[in-house]
Amino acid sequence: MCLSRPELIKKEIGSIAEYVPGKSIDEIAGKYGLDPSSIIKLGSNENVLGPSSLAVNAMMSVTSGINLYPSADAMELVDALSVYTGLPVENICASGPGMDGLLDNLMRLILSPGDEVIVPTPTFSYYEIASRANGACVSYVLPGEKLAFDIRSIKESITDRTKVIFLCSPNNPTGKVLEEAVVRDILGSVNCFVFVDEAYVEFADNDLSHLVTEYDNIIVGRTFSKVFGLAGLRIGYGLMPAWLKEQYMKVSTPFNVNLPALKAGVAALSDKAHLQKSIECARSGRDYLKSKIPFTVHSSQANFVLVDVAPMSARTVAEYLLAKGIIVRDCTSFRNAGNSLLRITVGNQHQNEKVVAFLKEIKAKIKM
Repeated sequence: MCLSRPELIKKEIGSIAEYVPGKSIDEIAGKYGLDPSSIIKLGSNENVLGPSSLAVNAMMSVTSGINLYPSADAMELVDALSVYTGLPVENICASGPGMDGLLDNLMRLILSPGDEVIVPTPTFSYYEIASRANGACVSYVLPGEKLAFDIRSIKESITDRTKVIFLCSPNNPTGKVLEEAVVRDILGSVNCFVFVDEAYVEFADNDLSHLVTEYDNIIVGRTFSKVFGLAGLRIGYGLMPAWLKEQYMKVSTPFNVNLPALKAGVAALSDKAHLQKSIECARSGRDYLKSKIPFTVHSSQANFVLVDVAPMSARTVAEYLLAKGIIVRDCTSFRNAGNSLLRITVGNQHQNEKVVAFLKEIKAKIKM
């Protein structure tokens, strides 16, 4: 019998809570005895339209060559991202797996044991995991009014040991964006890095990528998992000052964007029609959900909406929907999110209508 040997693992890992992903179709099909093809997955903010056909064809065209390494620095993808973002290649790093890989590399580069990071809540939990795995202490900032980031409290949390401030815009799970003036104020008043997560930026009204050519302490993280519909290929990228890219490449794992992903990413960036269709689907769908869901729905600039189902618990409503074959995200695992928030990915019109119908059904049961 094998015994555990926790003393062989660095002490920072023991107290880290495991990342909680959205539930899978197979998991729900097995638990509730449902036909997998009947299940609607709206819990992980994937693109319901799927990937660009150009991306799929590009990926398939190179499968016979996967015995060979791709380019070590994914320069074909970096070049395409330069055209897409309007930024020089000196400011762009491609990464895998996804933006999480970018975060892991950056935290290895930046953090030492005893350093501090600031995480406004509620937000994406992997900031905490990547930071604590590298020995940093996390300062959590409570949300302000209507779950907005409390900028004053963020600034008051800064100490001489603060190395990174994490800001997500649009934020996951609230869908709220940060105004450029607010981010500029933080960047200009701190002696640390500010990591801005723009995973959902294409669905929003503004982006902050241009700031990487003006400030020497900003990093913008992005992904192909959302608007581009390539979540299964795990492609991310970082936008950062040129001086930081030079240092980042020293710790970045070589060949970290695999060949099919690299080719699919380049093709996806070229498919403007699919990109625009995906954006329009998300924007119109979230407007529909906000106007039809019979609970409080927070305004969102992402491809999801945050729903407060009080006086019911999020777990109760999520379980009700799961039994009906609809996967949504119970947000109780998000720090300081409370117990009544659900995050619902925008689906196609048929899927959105089914979600609304079942939420109206459960709302009616409350009144009985």
